[in-house]
Amino acid sequence: MSQILEYKCPCCGGAVEFNSTVQKMKCPYCDTEFEMDVLQSYNEDLQNEKPDDLNWETQAGCEWQEGETEGMRVYICQSCAGEIVGDENLGATTCPYCGNNVVIKGQFADALKPDYVIPFKLDKKAAKEGLKKHLQGKRLLPKLFKDENHLDEVKGMYVPFWLFDAEVDGHVRYRGTRVRVWGDSDYTYTETSFYSITRGGKVGFERVPVDGSTRMLDELMESLEPYDFSEAVDFQTAYLAGYFADKYDVSAEESINRANTRIRQSTEDVLASTINGGYATLVKENSNIRIQNGKAKYALYPVWVLQTTWQGKSYLFAMNGQTGKFVGELPVDKGAYWKYWGMFTAGFAAVAFIISLFFH
Repeated sequence: MSQILEYKCPCCGGAVEFNSTVQKMKCPYCDTEFEMDVLQSYNEDLQNEKPDDLNWETQAGCEWQEGETEGMRVYICQSCAGEIVGDENLGATTCPYCGNNVVIKGQFADALKPDYVIPFKLDKKAAKEGLKKHLQGKRLLPKLFKDENHLDEVKGMYVPFWLFDAEVDGHVRYRGTRVRVWGDSDYTYTETSFYSITRGGKVGFERVPVDGSTRMLDELMESLEPYDFSEAVDFQTAYLAGYFADKYDVSAEESINRANTRIRQSTEDVLASTINGGYATLVKENSNIRIQNGKAKYALYPVWVLQTTWQGKSYLFAMNGQTGKFVGELPVDKGAYWKYWGMFTAGFAAVAFIISLFFH
């Protein structure tokens, strides 16, 4: 049975946690604060602790059937001895019985230990406020959603990311067109000119993030970017206290294709941005992107995950725990949608009619 770490306050014995406001470890019971460096030696002592040697034999219960416990892990809370059931990727959580924050011992050791962590800067209150702001100004949002949408869960999570560095040599060819329209009293003339445009160059990438957890949607995590890596620190398990955390279940090797896709697209975007405007159309005809000297680091990034329910359907939202950027899908009021669509098409038709009068 796996063991867990709990950071106890030496003043009152309560479980301390990382406080995003003061950027220190803080006891929620006596408000004592601790610098992260002070807890480093404490962390080493905890890692070296040996579990109590207790041997019991009972005849209670029955054997699990084959496959029933696959991926399941059971951890024992050192404060209340309650069982915490999770999976093989659980790195930090809260005891459901006594509420103490715990870090799973060994989950982030050896090859699984992250290189860096970006600590939380925003707390749960900020996450709830972020949801309220996210709902403001959404004209197509059903009017009852704000009042009836039930907030089921707000969870602060450290999400595992692979950070890729690479050097790129890229060459892209485009086909562009420019259109000139004029007319007289009898005819309207259209002249279309075609151009072949090439762009090439070398681009360097640092810390391109790829989500290392299958639990989190890649698109959702990428929409939370960017993170400010200048605030990253060397990993310590103490930062996990008070939050949930998973170790990666998608390896760096398995993440390379995703990283390559992001790097290729970004390279093409950079090269395309060097093309002067004025083209009516710009179509990519050929792309040759060579990625070299790829390296990867392992980091944990802070994310607030909010789960809500409205009319029997679940909605998932996420907030960048460092910058406050908020994302998530919202329902659409179909009546409002068709109303605004009608107003748009009516306006477009009026503009088209005015243009037709101008040329005839």
